Amino acid sequence: MALQGTLQDFTVTQLLNLVNLANKSGALFVQSANEGVRLVFREGKLAYAQLASDTDGTQGSLTEALRRAGKIDEAQIGSLRSRAEGLNDKELGLLLINSGFVTENDILESLQSYYASLAQQLYTWVDGNFRFDAEQDVPENKIQVRMDLEDLIIEASRQITEREQLTDEIPSLDAALALSDRPGVNLKKINLNVEEWRVVSYINPKNSLRQIAKASKMTDLEIRRIVYGLLQAGLVKLAPLEGAPAQLDQATSAKSKGAKPLITRLMNRIRSG
Repeated sequence: MALQGTLQDFTVTQLLNLVNLANKSGALFVQSANEGVRLVFREGKLAYAQLASDTDGTQGSLTEALRRAGKIDEAQIGSLRSRAEGLNDKELGLLLINSGFVTENDILESLQSYYASLAQQLYTWVDGNFRFDAEQDVPENKIQVRMDLEDLIIEASRQITEREQLTDEIPSLDAALALSDRPGVNLKKINLNVEEWRVVSYINPKNSLRQIAKASKMTDLEIRRIVYGLLQAGLVKLAPLEGAPAQLDQATSAKSKGAKPLITRLMNRIRSG
């Protein structure tokens, strides 16, 4: 019988600990409202991972893993396309090695990195269902790896702790941001990255943090992390939400009451490098 439940019953960290300590083999399926991830283990080691939406294996193909890791480029992929047509990952791996494009170690490292990235998506999920099936194994045509779970568990614990701390600092995403035009803010010491500037550009008393996150394609953790950094820098403050616009508008966000002076200084600072 498969073990199943919700992420409120068991956290991802607890599930990984269970697999690790019991040297379990099988597949763990975790499903949220928007996505699902399948992790396959052999004797307590992570052997394979796949997105539930990746039904044809395209996103999780060996080619994609190598491309993401920077081991092959588009030109190399193009030169192999006709020869690789119809090959599964194991056959493609042999072709790539024999053609001198990659080494066996390149393949294993790229797959480990990709599988770990899928596992990491689960760390901050608080809602969802899981099912562990001991009868499931790595698909026959896929290359399996052997990854110790200790590092994954440590990273999961770190991210969960960070999420809890950020939630304490920013309890609700249904709040707005306001710029803090504080005389003591030294803009010469402020260097905004692309994500931070994107959040700043959406500041408006009618734009909630939840709306800004959605418009910027950020997770709840990512928006809290960025806003916390801006709060610590003294650039913004949390403010009551004044209502919801039909859609977010970056062009008019800077027109918020009291926002213009600091927005202008920020833009001048960014332009001057």
